[in-house]
Amino acid sequence: MSTVSDHHTTHQPRHALVPDPETVGPATGRRRGGLLDQPTSVWAVAFACVVSFMGIGLVDPILPTMASQLDATPAQISLLFTSYLLVTSVAMLITGWVSSRIGAKKTLITGLVIIVVFSALAGLSSGVSGIIGFRAGWGLGNALFIATSLAVIVGAASGGFEGAIILYEAALGLGIALGPLVGGLLGGISWRGPFFGVATLMAIALVLVTTLLQPTPPPAEKARISAPLKALRYRGLLTVSLTALLYNWGFFTILGYAPYPMKVGVHQLGFVFFGWGVLVAIFAVFVAPRAQKAIGTARSLYLTLFLMSIDVAAIAVFVQTPWVVMLCVILSGAFIGMNNTLVTATVMLVAPVPRPTASAAYSFVRFIGGGIAPFVAGLLAARYGDALPFAIGGAAVFAGMLVAMTAHRLISGANAGNDQEVTEELEEVTEELEEVTEELEENHAPATEAVRA
Repeated sequence: MSTVSDHHTTHQPRHALVPDPETVGPATGRRRGGLLDQPTSVWAVAFACVVSFMGIGLVDPILPTMASQLDATPAQISLLFTSYLLVTSVAMLITGWVSSRIGAKKTLITGLVIIVVFSALAGLSSGVSGIIGFRAGWGLGNALFIATSLAVIVGAASGGFEGAIILYEAALGLGIALGPLVGGLLGGISWRGPFFGVATLMAIALVLVTTLLQPTPPPAEKARISAPLKALRYRGLLTVSLTALLYNWGFFTILGYAPYPMKVGVHQLGFVFFGWGVLVAIFAVFVAPRAQKAIGTARSLYLTLFLMSIDVAAIAVFVQTPWVVMLCVILSGAFIGMNNTLVTATVMLVAPVPRPTASAAYSFVRFIGGGIAPFVAGLLAARYGDALPFAIGGAAVFAGMLVAMTAHRLISGANAGNDQEVTEELEEVTEELEEVTEELEENHAPATEAVRA
């Protein structure tokens, strides 16, 4: 979920922010067009991003229906998340290795083809075991796609790096918000509907990316498959990744099990998670950056994790009151959106490794929590009642806050260092402008003398 968007800079020289043409394609110039004035290739990838992120919450509205119609337990149905996210987690370790050998475009296309095939097979499946297996294949395709799409958008978008990031965040937010809504609408026809819907939309995206995106040769330097795991040796990266694992435990307990105690229909579930997704998008894109500026990344992170732990624990306390559960689920979108941005911002700064390597290592660890939590929630609820999974989820998020605090100096120092880097970059730009001004004055001096003569 991102997830989540790996757009924050590491400790690199300023030129490192400019995308490598060999990595992201030939259209890497920083054009001055507006945000909506984008090449068709960028819109093609952005559309595919929206559909890809829709897959996160697409199945939420149909979970109770699938459990009923397929004669499966909530724990079995929760494996739809577990297989998807655990495969995504492991696959994140190889995405850089693959992309550096076949190029970004071929990696995107490979991921899209896998998603189309496995989402359609899931819709055609007649049993829960088959769907679980096909969701695992879907997770592999999703990992290949989401790990590469940001670099492609950054390389081809107009408006510079910042404009590309805003466009990517907008696609992420729109996909997360629309996923449950589309799942609810299509799920009202049949539980197979959301799977066929994704296959159709991703097939359209596949055609657009194949025809509109220019070929991207692999970079000269090949990524090592062991690099993400080796990066976890850095305490800052490991600590923040473990924080993400713990808050993802609470996040995916909500996503994977909260539909059951709500006791409402498919369409109502779709609207509840649509509201959740809207808050995820708003707080990730607009509120989190303002909080960082106002009180700093570290304090914003601690406060958000604390409030989220209370929210998840409240579901445990009021699990027998459906409207309270629905309200808490919607409200959790605000904290999840904040966390996605804050943790991603931090993880990109606390380790002296390239951004893609840090992203892969971080995603590998955090998706483990997201993959295991729904399955454990189903098992615990069947044995001890619906409250316990959310009590554990709230405790996990609170523990994530405590883990993050153990690296307070690293987190605060990394963000302070980032601010210093921005200041240094501005100073460099100022010096460059002064040099250009001096050169212009020197060049114009003879002409001025001639006119005066």
